[in-house]
Amino acid sequence: MSAYRQSPFANLTPVVKNLLIINVIFFVATYLLRQTFDMDRWLAAYYFNSPQFRLWQIISYMFMHANIAHIFFNMFALFMFGPMLEYSMGSKKFFNLYFICGIGAVAMQMLVQAIQVHGITGGIVISHPELESSFDQFGAGAEKLKEIYYVPVLGASGAIFGLLVAFGMLYPNLEMMILFIPVPIKAKYLIPVYIVIELWQGLGQYGGDNVAHFAHLGGALFGFIMVKLWRLQRPNNFF
Repeated sequence: MSAYRQSPFANLTPVVKNLLIINVIFFVATYLLRQTFDMDRWLAAYYFNSPQFRLWQIISYMFMHANIAHIFFNMFALFMFGPMLEYSMGSKKFFNLYFICGIGAVAMQMLVQAIQVHGITGGIVISHPELESSFDQFGAGAEKLKEIYYVPVLGASGAIFGLLVAFGMLYPNLEMMILFIPVPIKAKYLIPVYIVIELWQGLGQYGGDNVAHFAHLGGALFGFIMVKLWRLQRPNNFF
């Protein structure tokens, strides 16, 4: 065939392209190095009072993913919604939005964790030398404390939720297709439904659910705040 076919990646904007590349590199490195270097331990984000916490994790956790499905859906959303946002607001502002939402996401998750720790222990920190022995005295709350202190948050989902909210605010009438629903739905209806589902699941604390729903909500909240703070407007040449 002589007809020219343009690559689906040809129109990727610079920041989106680099974020995709870096995320894939981190994901591949995590699996290649898993026998010699535990990247999750050092680069995923732990509760701020955990002995595993390092300050750089509030950035690095965004590039860590648990499995192929996790990175695929996050990168697919970035690929679908990121370029239009970067075109409309410029690369610098898009870059800032992405990382502000990602940092806001982990901050929200840690705030909720601090509230949970306070509810169990009466404080938001536990002295490190007494950490392991301290858990057992809290009975039913011991398992929750172990989860908070030793299970990290990882993934770009918080930043992605921030982008989704910004997209819905700037392009509210753009019709979107989602899996298992055969009709297009406008962004201004679809994205709020996602937010409500995340809130319901986060408050429900369902057994076996290891998704950081409040990180998603934090990213969404910061996406909303930044669009308002920067007074971003829908492009005039867009319906």
